[in-house]
Order: sequence, then C-alpha cells, then structure tokens
Amino acid sequence: MYLMVKHIHMTAIAVSFLLLVLRFIWVMSNSGMMSKKWVKVVPHVIDTVLLASAITLCILLAQYPLYNGWLTEKVIGLIAYILLGLFALKLGKNKVIKSVAFVGAVAVFAMIGKIAVTKQAFIF
Repeated sequence: MYLMVKHIHMTAIAVSFLLLVLRFIWVMSNSGMMSKKWVKVVPHVIDTVLLASAITLCILLAQYPLYNGWLTEKVIGLIAYILLGLFALKLGKNKVIKSVAFVGAVAVFAMIGKIAVTKQAFIF
C-alpha cells in the first residue's frame, strides 16, 4: 500500500510541476491554450490527487505537520509554491512579475524536494 501511494504521490508531483511549466510558457507567449477547458480542469484534478496522496502518506507513516519540523516546512513551502504559481500564471500584472514569481516557484519546489529527500528541516 505504501509504495503504491508513494508512487502516485511522486507521479502527481511530476505532472503538477510539468503542467506549471507548460502553463507558464503558454502565459508568457499569450497562447490560446490557456483558455482551453482541460487546461483549467486537469491541474486541479492532479493537485487533488497530490494532496490526497500526501495526506494518505502522512497517515500511513504517522508523520504529521506541526509535529515533524521537516513536514511543517514542506507544508509552508507548498503554500508559498501555490501563491508564487498564482502570481506566475494569473495575478502577476506584467511579464517581469510573472517571471520572478515563476523562478521563485521553481526554487521553492526544489527546496520542498530537498526537504522530502533528506527529511531535514531548514528552519524548524
């Protein structure tokens, strides 16, 4: 059970990140793809699978945010990643702001990945 959920989680992470990159490219090139229904729906489905698998892993491993510092930092990083992604794709007022937010999102994504692999918190 654990390995299956872990693989689902890791696959959802990869697909979610690739969709962020692809959508950012479309936003920066003013592509009409951003108005397609699947582009608006699929990322939410993938992110729901990602969140559900993360919660399942927490339960299976008895690892919980606020109890484990590294997991708390992953959750804080996730919130930062989501907010930066929102600015990169929608809320940024110009391409410079969108680009800075995108670079920030990629950096936070890398930090979350490092925390996940090492199980070492940077702050807590």
